[in-house]
Amino acid sequence: MCGICGEIRLDGAPPDAAAVAAMAVPLRARGPDAGGSFAQGGIAFGHRRLSILDLSPASQQPMVDPGLGLAIVFNGCIYNFRSLREELRAKGYAFFSEGDTEVILKAYHAWGPRCVERFYGMFAFVLWERDSGRVVIARDRLGIKPLYYAESGSRLRFASSLPALLAAGDLDRSIDPAALHHYMSFHAVVPAPLTILKGVRKVPPATIITIEPDGRRRQETYWEAVVTERPDDRHMTESDWCEAVLATLRKAVERRLVSDVPVGVLLSGGLDSSIVVALLAEAGQRGLKTFSIGFESVGGEAGDEFTYSDIIAERFATDHHRIRIDSARALPALHGAVAAMSEPMVSHDAVGFYLLSEEVSKHVKVVQSGQGADEIFGGYHWYPPMMQSTDAVADYARVFFDRDHAEMREALSPSLVDGDVSRAFVEAHFARAGAPRPIDKALRIDTEIMLVDDPVKRVDNMTMAWGLEARVPFLDHDLVELAGRVPADLKIRDGGKFILKQAGRRVVPSEVIDRPKGYFPVPALKYLRGPFLDLVRDVLNEPVARERGLFNRAYVDRLLAEPEAHMTPLRGSKLWQVALLEFWLQTHAI
Repeated sequence: MCGICGEIRLDGAPPDAAAVAAMAVPLRARGPDAGGSFAQGGIAFGHRRLSILDLSPASQQPMVDPGLGLAIVFNGCIYNFRSLREELRAKGYAFFSEGDTEVILKAYHAWGPRCVERFYGMFAFVLWERDSGRVVIARDRLGIKPLYYAESGSRLRFASSLPALLAAGDLDRSIDPAALHHYMSFHAVVPAPLTILKGVRKVPPATIITIEPDGRRRQETYWEAVVTERPDDRHMTESDWCEAVLATLRKAVERRLVSDVPVGVLLSGGLDSSIVVALLAEAGQRGLKTFSIGFESVGGEAGDEFTYSDIIAERFATDHHRIRIDSARALPALHGAVAAMSEPMVSHDAVGFYLLSEEVSKHVKVVQSGQGADEIFGGYHWYPPMMQSTDAVADYARVFFDRDHAEMREALSPSLVDGDVSRAFVEAHFARAGAPRPIDKALRIDTEIMLVDDPVKRVDNMTMAWGLEARVPFLDHDLVELAGRVPADLKIRDGGKFILKQAGRRVVPSEVIDRPKGYFPVPALKYLRGPFLDLVRDVLNEPVARERGLFNRAYVDRLLAEPEAHMTPLRGSKLWQVALLEFWLQTHAI
């Protein structure tokens, strides 16, 4: 797990080594253990290392293999790298390190860019061929590892975070109107390749980009989520599906134990992380370090779920850490959390993950997390209405969008609102093959789009702010593909995630499974009061905010007058959403 950056020149000019060095500085938190750089021909690479596999200098990056004529910067972890290394050794390849980075180099040489299809893991990498000058960029199937880029003329810069690109300067910082529409309507989800800034783009998940020295470019998608029942599965009973889910998840959890340092678990007290702990205990992990966080209650809404995390910690004899955060600590931490965001992320739990990661990083460098289960197994409340839908786009927008297009016109400056781009995006995604029914379409768009640019990105940004690697077994692509085959009714029945709950009953106490659905609660950002409301008011009243003019002032004033009266269909604060965007822009001096 690391931070990567670099510059690619397509005009014969030397890359700007100073710009690459500047980008590496904000990436230090992602890789506090070591740094390195490499420049030759038209490329310059920078790297910050978090040492997880092969702690020796042999796995330092950028990694260069002179014999193969390849160089790489890589962020992530290839969980099956040892079996791949043995396969490559049988082909005659010799290795100088014990980590996974070198396996990518050899795999690319042996199998070409589609080597990524052999990888189980999370990854974003940029690889350079010395002899041809070709550059290959790739990102993992579910977009767990980020990769941003900025182009200007014959120059392309890339980095693991958007703020790193800002540090190099010389890019268009103006607001992208389409991205703004997505942020305000599509629950702050801005689909790739867009970002909130016109001058910065991001590599889509499951994508390989090949750039030739003359600038010619080829982009291909090597994996897509398929969400539909298959004729071959008609013989499967509920018990069969439970067994298949548990067996596949068991393997996914075991894969994510590959490490040369201890691995812990973020234990929320919910079903998903509880199953992860149970399966790790089943695999023989003893003294497993687990971590839970809680906040003060606000407005009658509980701020912790310690009751349930304690049950799991006791049942499986984990080394459990309760982390209680009062509002006095949460407020100043907001500044650090917003600074750690590669893009503005409105979900209330970002500061929770930020504070949790700070504490967890004092104990371990790697954790497993339960993110992704709700999306692939149908755990959210907006899925049941899609089962009866006769207008998939309209019904999905009604239950998921934060604002309809009419309210968007009220909220935003007229110059920033054109068509209903968020609805058009959903319509285009729903029109693709591979998800025939409305419920299938909703599950697929949430797996490929919402999951990537909301919870997965949030966890990556907040954990890596403290040099903590988060691994997500529910996003093992074998499990995602299996979940796509499970009949929709078995996913959304009885409040959602029915088949996962039934599978979980074989390893997890029933009181954790049958509890009311929870989430990572930070009530103070849902019910804005006191100093939190003061912060929001100050941000929105800053001269730079008024001069920027993203929002109609009458709309902002209406939200400020009654902050708790304006909630989205997903029960988020509309005022916090508006303020968070402006807070992020000010924090990053945009």
